[in-house]
Amino acid sequence: MIETFFGRDALGTPAAFVAALVIGLAFGFALERAGFGSSRKLAGIFYFRDMTVLKVMFTAVITAMLGLSFLVGLGWIDLAGQINLLPTRYAAQILGGLIFGVGFVMGGWCPGTAAVGAAGGKLDALVFLGGTVLGSIGFNETYGLWQPVMQWGASAEPQFAFGFSKAAFGFLFTLAAIGAFHFAEWVEWGSGGGKYLGTPFLKAFSLALFVFAVGLFLLPGTAPQSESWIAAGLPGAGSEAGPLAAEQTLLADVAAAADHIEPEELADRLLRGEPELIVVDVRPPAEYAAFHIRGAVNVALADLPVALTPHKNAGWIVLYSQGMTHPAQARDALARLGYQNVYFLTDGLQGFLDRCLKPVSLRDEPLSAKDAARVNAWRRFFLVTPEPGTAAVGSAERIPSLVETDWLAERLGQPGVRIIDVRPQPEYNTSHIPGSVCLNPESLRGVVGGVPSMLLPADVLAGHLSLMGVAPGDAVVVVPGAAVRDATLAGMAFERLGHGNWAVLHGGFAKWSAENRPVDVALPAIQATDYPASSNADTFTVDYQAVLKRVGDQRTVIVDTRPADYFRGEKSDEARAGHIPGAVNRPVKEDLDESGQLKPAKDLAAAYAALIPTKDTPVIVHCRTGHQATQTFFVLTRLLGYKDVKWYDASWTEWAARAELPVEK
Repeated sequence: MIETFFGRDALGTPAAFVAALVIGLAFGFALERAGFGSSRKLAGIFYFRDMTVLKVMFTAVITAMLGLSFLVGLGWIDLAGQINLLPTRYAAQILGGLIFGVGFVMGGWCPGTAAVGAAGGKLDALVFLGGTVLGSIGFNETYGLWQPVMQWGASAEPQFAFGFSKAAFGFLFTLAAIGAFHFAEWVEWGSGGGKYLGTPFLKAFSLALFVFAVGLFLLPGTAPQSESWIAAGLPGAGSEAGPLAAEQTLLADVAAAADHIEPEELADRLLRGEPELIVVDVRPPAEYAAFHIRGAVNVALADLPVALTPHKNAGWIVLYSQGMTHPAQARDALARLGYQNVYFLTDGLQGFLDRCLKPVSLRDEPLSAKDAARVNAWRRFFLVTPEPGTAAVGSAERIPSLVETDWLAERLGQPGVRIIDVRPQPEYNTSHIPGSVCLNPESLRGVVGGVPSMLLPADVLAGHLSLMGVAPGDAVVVVPGAAVRDATLAGMAFERLGHGNWAVLHGGFAKWSAENRPVDVALPAIQATDYPASSNADTFTVDYQAVLKRVGDQRTVIVDTRPADYFRGEKSDEARAGHIPGAVNRPVKEDLDESGQLKPAKDLAAAYAALIPTKDTPVIVHCRTGHQATQTFFVLTRLLGYKDVKWYDASWTEWAARAELPVEK
């Protein structure tokens, strides 16, 4: 396989600059030998006197097209990975071509030939180069005005837009080139030139091009693009507008910056341990082994379509390399395969290091105390290496939502594992899992907006987690006692902070103790952390106004988890008895077995399938104070995979107290 500087993401290396210099000198020499050091010769094509420009440029294009086609077809070069392919935008490039042509006629030079002319001492070429520099500066300063114009026209390779196969397009283009060569000789012959017209050389040259063009049909991958598009199952398959629409969608994502993720956002999400986030390092294995972002997996570019199949359109896939070139190309390639959840890291790994992991003391601009704490939290998470012989658990290992005692026993004392015991304090004091911290789940609730027993705001919850020594990247196991809902209430605090890497210990402390696993009475030595508050992670809590809008909506299922007699209005501890109109009743105890632990997932799935039509159905869960409903929220979202579940925290306490809200019995 032939490698390129672009393919190795090494365009900025000294070797690449030396190669560019050598190629540039050779290219300039070739242009000068072709007579392109004379503006008269260059402008001659526009007056149909000297067709050298047409012949040289067509020769270069045909050589590149046929040469690359055979190299790719023979498997000697990876076109997508080794060559920087620019999209075709017909309208924009036609307009640009016209502007370029006018400038060519007026100035007698193009940028490349002007450099040749300047090297030969041509004053007009030097003036032209000066104008080129000024024009480049002007374009750069007014880029925002020109950017929309640059998106005009379809973005697809010509042979795809015209419905031809690559071989057919190459063949037709070669025929056009052969015709252009003969036409150019005929034009020059009329002006006293055209020395090759009708000669054996031109005939042999034309025949050679024809043979190579026919050979394109023998190369692999010559099926019409419309057929391969359908075979790939891409958007728009089966219609002529399919490729165009898909490319326009890609370009729209680029224009809207919707195809990448900023380093700071990625760092925060990895810190929170979001289970739906997959980070992929596409660099060579040796570079990955030397250093990689914590939690990232290493996948070769060519293996991405297969390796990422289980994650297609599920969660977030973030690609990164040292720079942005390869991840951006891979993202576009995967988008053409139907992936709608792939992003690449802005500025690559180097940008991540500079923007997230650079020490506060070495930064050019001073940071606020909040931002400095954020950077320090990132550095602790991404740069601290576990001690030899230990395996840190964090974003690199996603814990299941319901962990077994065996799983926890194997990880006792490991860095990155935090155990929180939500049993009453007397029970904790007499016996608890070694290293666990005692938490009264009610301490996470208080009066918010006049409503009692509400989950506290994110900044307050972050303070609680900091005092318990929880870091954003930790895997947290919550140990319940007699009530699973106490563990899920604590879990809602993690959810509000965007800390997705938490779980409930299946069977709780009772099962752990019954299996004669290690217990302790010593209080753990806890070092406080600085857990960052996330104000936008909670997208699941709704207020009474949001619930009221859903009343009467046949698409939404409102699940009341209170006991049946409270649901029917036969009992009440609140201002009014009854239930929200249209709600269905699923008492929280019905999710538990005789021991008070959660029933098997298959039993829960069958029960909720009878209440909720599909896993995409909008669902709102509530109880009396929001506490019991956290268990139902956990079951639906973490165990059964329901996708649109909201939690009405204020629940019946608020609804019953508001006389203007409807009640049904």
